[in-house]
Amino acid sequence: MNKRFLLFALLVAVALGMCISCTKGEYELTSPDKKLIMQIRQQENGELTYAFAANRTPLINESSLGFKLESEEVLPSSGWKIEGVSDRQVRGEWKPLWGKRAIVPDHFNELTITLTRPSGTPDRMELVARAYNDGIAFQYRIPSENTGDAKVLSEQTTYNFADDYTAWFYNGENHNIGPEKLTETDGTRLPVMTVKAGDNHYMAIHEADLKTGVPLVLQSQKGECVFSVASKPAVLVPGYTSAWRVILYGTTPGVLTDSHLIELLNPDPNPAYDFSWVKPGMAVWDWRIDGAEWEGFKYTMSYPSWIRMVDFAAEQGFKYLVLDANWYGPEFESDSDPTKGDKARDVQKLIAYGKEKGIGIWLYLNDVGGRKYPIEETLKQYGDWGAAGVKYGFMSGSQEEKNQRTRMITELCAKNHLLVDYHDGPVHPYGQMRTWPNAVTREYCHAQLDAHRVFEPKTLVTTVFVNMVAGPVDMNNGMFDLRQGHTTRVDESQPVPSTLVSEAARTLIVFSGATILPDIPEYYRKYPALLDFLSAQKMPWKESRTLAGEIGQYVVMMRQSAEDVYLVGAATNEEGRTIELPLTFLDDGIFEADVVEDGEGAHYLTNRETLKVSKKQVTKKDTLTLTLAPGGGACLKFTAHR
Repeated sequence: MNKRFLLFALLVAVALGMCISCTKGEYELTSPDKKLIMQIRQQENGELTYAFAANRTPLINESSLGFKLESEEVLPSSGWKIEGVSDRQVRGEWKPLWGKRAIVPDHFNELTITLTRPSGTPDRMELVARAYNDGIAFQYRIPSENTGDAKVLSEQTTYNFADDYTAWFYNGENHNIGPEKLTETDGTRLPVMTVKAGDNHYMAIHEADLKTGVPLVLQSQKGECVFSVASKPAVLVPGYTSAWRVILYGTTPGVLTDSHLIELLNPDPNPAYDFSWVKPGMAVWDWRIDGAEWEGFKYTMSYPSWIRMVDFAAEQGFKYLVLDANWYGPEFESDSDPTKGDKARDVQKLIAYGKEKGIGIWLYLNDVGGRKYPIEETLKQYGDWGAAGVKYGFMSGSQEEKNQRTRMITELCAKNHLLVDYHDGPVHPYGQMRTWPNAVTREYCHAQLDAHRVFEPKTLVTTVFVNMVAGPVDMNNGMFDLRQGHTTRVDESQPVPSTLVSEAARTLIVFSGATILPDIPEYYRKYPALLDFLSAQKMPWKESRTLAGEIGQYVVMMRQSAEDVYLVGAATNEEGRTIELPLTFLDDGIFEADVVEDGEGAHYLTNRETLKVSKKQVTKKDTLTLTLAPGGGACLKFTAHR
């Protein structure tokens, strides 16, 4: 097909808004709003390719699909025929137990192409493609009626970008890679891959519902705009279903962040499980408080300090206290029994006290203890004690092994009514929170003061548009002891390069089912306006929306609480800026606006702990002007005027 006819086919498909066949072996799938289109084509040699366009702009040119077997055979290739094509439209909705919003539209058009061949293993294969208003996705299926297995050499999926766009990539517990021109990439990169393809075109490359195989790894050679899938399944077996290959799209980067598309591509929870006990919320934490001193009291990771933290959480309406490493013994010692440690009796007393106060207690579990002692018995013990959740650290093994162990532990936690948070290089989120709502967060980022490093303001405003696209992340924002010099904290005493207001705003901006606050009660009480902002974060959210932002520069996030309070958090990189904030997200009526901004002369390096507070009456027709200091932020709370 020549380029002129291809463009014509794309425009026709957009106009008709449905799956159509232009000629034999060529199909177009459009999104419900008719703005996105995926073209699938079978080449003369039998191989499949796809292309992607948005708002009449080609963004991914013809790219490969399928697998290459160890026998050097390519699936599909010569001898493969399209046996049948079917399509369907779904116009439903998903009501998550918790998430970025209470109701998620589940609208997509789907195209299934069935291919067969007269001989070989496998002899049947399906390509299933979906188009949503905020992206496309496709997966490979080997029908169960196939016989025999086929060992895979590589997955053939590529992303042949239409131009030398700019990209950012996940980079473990470090600042993300990027901005990087596509032609500058040389080697492997980890998702999420967020792409800026112009002022009004943004994409994110990720995966969803990874049941088996190696988590997604991308690869490119310097000088090219083509990225390939470097990870692969070990064997194609009858009944095999690949992860969804996902290309999210938005006219702003905030559309990617606000999307629930990754979750929508995962299955509903097993009806055998009741998840009504899952409650997202704010949590206090005992790791960063260790060593803090206030008026003669020294905080440690011990029962007296835990009681003070539980009392504070109850006072503020928070839900949890997280106990971190070493409560059952040195976490890397093989003889540290995670059910019979020195403080196990205190922990059981604490859990009982927490229940009296309405506060759940999370327990840390290192992979060393998780493997040496039967994990089934350990998690059952925590459930029997009445613990609220498990923070699982330092999982070992290959990425494929980590994924299978993560899935196993998540299900065991569900059986024992335990929330779970994975730390220290976890498998990336791929929508698990839909199937397992107890998987509330993971450290898929550089958390504040973690790995004995602080992160810079630019890290936060990059993470929101890269890591957080994949799902909820635990970033440990909200440190209020930001001294210019070193603190008294035991694990990490570095000063934090942020402002008080930005630290508070980050707790709202970062999406997580367990927002974990790192500081002691007294530092929060020292700043009542910011503490009120923290306490107002009542999940599950009714609505979330990125109001403005640019990757690596700034972000403005709105979340509507379960109590119909509108909260807005804004944060900037190392540059100060002024932001005009239209209040069109508010309902009708008059609202009381509590506004906290950086104080005069505030700076993330030299003048962190200064702020100014104002109050005013506003309506949805108003616009507020916010002034953010370098590395600073703003916190706003809107409540209906009574």
